[in-house]
Amino acid sequence: MSHELWFRTPAPDWFEALPVGNGHLGAKVFGRVGAERIALNLDDVWSGDGPRTLDVTGGPEALADVRRLLLADGDRLAATERTRDLQGPLVESYQPLADLLIQTVGEPSDYRRSLDLRTGVVGVDYTVQGTRFRRETYVSAPDQVLVWTITADQAGAIDLDLGLESQHTIRTVVADGIYGAVGHAPSELTIEYRESPDPIQYRDGHGIGFGIAVKVHHDGGEVVLSDDGIIVRGATSVTVLLAAASTFEGWSVPPGRDPHTALRAATDVLKAVELDKVRERHIEDHQALYGRAELQLDSDDRVALMFNFGRYLLIASSRPATQAANLQGIWNEDRRPMWASDWTNNINTQMNYWPADLTGLSECFEPLIDNLEALAASGANTAKILYDAPGWVSHHNSDIWAATWPVGEGGDDPVWAMCATCGVWLTAHLMEHYRFGQNLDVLRDRSYPLIAGAAEFVLAMLVEDGDGRLQFVPSTAPEHHFVLPSGEKASVDLTSTYDIWLIRELFANLAEAETALGLTSELNKRAQAARERLPEIRITPDGRLNEWPTDWTPSEINHRHQSHLYGLHPGAEIDPACTPEWAEAARRSLTVRTDGATNGGWTAAWLVALWARLFEAEKAYDVIQDYLARLVSDNLLHRDGDIFQIDANFGMTGCIPELLIQSHTDVIRLLPALPAAWQDGSFRGMRARGGLVFDVTWRGGQVTAATVVASRTGTHRIAIQDREVVVSLTADQPMELIR
Repeated sequence: MSHELWFRTPAPDWFEALPVGNGHLGAKVFGRVGAERIALNLDDVWSGDGPRTLDVTGGPEALADVRRLLLADGDRLAATERTRDLQGPLVESYQPLADLLIQTVGEPSDYRRSLDLRTGVVGVDYTVQGTRFRRETYVSAPDQVLVWTITADQAGAIDLDLGLESQHTIRTVVADGIYGAVGHAPSELTIEYRESPDPIQYRDGHGIGFGIAVKVHHDGGEVVLSDDGIIVRGATSVTVLLAAASTFEGWSVPPGRDPHTALRAATDVLKAVELDKVRERHIEDHQALYGRAELQLDSDDRVALMFNFGRYLLIASSRPATQAANLQGIWNEDRRPMWASDWTNNINTQMNYWPADLTGLSECFEPLIDNLEALAASGANTAKILYDAPGWVSHHNSDIWAATWPVGEGGDDPVWAMCATCGVWLTAHLMEHYRFGQNLDVLRDRSYPLIAGAAEFVLAMLVEDGDGRLQFVPSTAPEHHFVLPSGEKASVDLTSTYDIWLIRELFANLAEAETALGLTSELNKRAQAARERLPEIRITPDGRLNEWPTDWTPSEINHRHQSHLYGLHPGAEIDPACTPEWAEAARRSLTVRTDGATNGGWTAAWLVALWARLFEAEKAYDVIQDYLARLVSDNLLHRDGDIFQIDANFGMTGCIPELLIQSHTDVIRLLPALPAAWQDGSFRGMRARGGLVFDVTWRGGQVTAATVVASRTGTHRIAIQDREVVVSLTADQPMELIR
């Protein structure tokens, strides 16, 4: 089935546990019978004690030096080192919350553990000494609670011991039939890749506080609460409700100091739950989102399941009024997680949201807009301090306190930190959100100001070179060094190809937004004039796209980032039909980059889309099969050794559709790059730019049925494999393209 994950054994570790969540409260369910562990997270429990002060002095002077070193002296190594003086504090880390532990007795048989993607319910079924038990776990968005239930087919057969444990120090509280706990996240924490004699610190009364409240409802038997936990004896069914809250009050202010306020908030949530309606309300809410789109592949059910699972994960980790999905979505068990489980904004955050509008989850996109508004507010200060520039900037890494500067405090290689166009890339998602949803109100009130602010910053950063071109300085190809003739490695240069694509797209998006909104600004006039003076996209003598202004030797020929191919995907300037020379250079670049390479998770996802945009169906298919063979747990969550990054899951769900529907040019293409292995299949609810929704079925590799409905009346060009039609669509009226 392409909508269910199921197993005959409990999860052997945290990676294999099944995820549930409502964007705010997340959990991993192990499915153990004797000693169940449900690992809990709350989206706003991070390390740190409030926003940091950017103490960098002499930023504009450092910028002037970098420009001189590059434009006058041509000294890339010195320019790279000088940018260290622009680095601010390291980011804080996303934290685990606690574990709900449930103890029972007996050896199970006929065991089955499952996650139904259609309902968002984890089920565990088993038999102990002739009694059949059924457990369910889910996290409700309407009621903001985790629900755990157990039923037995024999009266009085349920005996349980329940309690809370945490890696943070917690104090238990029992009152009014509720068992609770309070604690604090670390007030200071050293990121995992930095050594420290005391990396995790708690200062009394500081750090984000949290409260967890648990209430047990039971049919039959008795329940006893104490500071040690909850004891249930002789029940026939039990429902456990768990709510959690934090003292986080926003990115720009210190958190509340008293975790008991969070406990009271969690307790109030529990008291508002109508027990007889909570499951129905959860499933209705979940299905309203999950049911909007679907992929079926008759010969490749695992790929379809992976696609559908990615949509489930986005629903579970990104909802209106929650934090945006981070590097691990909402699920993390380590106090010092890899790369802080932060928002890594040079591709990983963006990948998290590639599936949102494409697969009908526009509500799940809203936290990213919230995130960008925080970055813009923080980034305006950073732009002024570091560059004496207007507008706003965001660099490589961010956290719940909206860090926007290059991180590292002078101790990080600029190749990981000095990426001043990450905010520019993020704003591209805002225009994509408009193209798919056609919501002028959101474009006017929220997206346009962010796009305009990014354009203000970029215009201020452009400086004329000796040839009259406008260069964005300092510039990098994210995370990739180049090798100088001396053999030394550097990373900072004049405008990289990656930055050229981003700036061209930003200025085009500004113009498109103003056209849609009926605006005419001086800012846009300046941007369009500057766009004409940007450096050209260059092709190397052997036919590849340049990555840097000079065809430097790359430090890694198989480097995992494909940033110089941004114009192919997620950008839209490279297309085999429209720009064949660029497309051929992109193909040559990919061939060289991937020859002999071993892909990582998110890398694989991006490659699927890049090959799809070049109509290289079989190469994309091979990447997908390799990913499924090497880079996922049995539960399909990305796993590369002991590394979990959810951007791989989201990236695959966002990139597989590129094989089936493309709308980035003025022609919408159906089945543009269908792999030979996918001869029979269908998709439902896939979105195209322009506010269109498609349902398509194919047999023997040929489209046999296709229906489209538009949110706005208009005319569209649609290519159905090898033929093109022009259709006039009336808003909300489905049209059958093929019956």
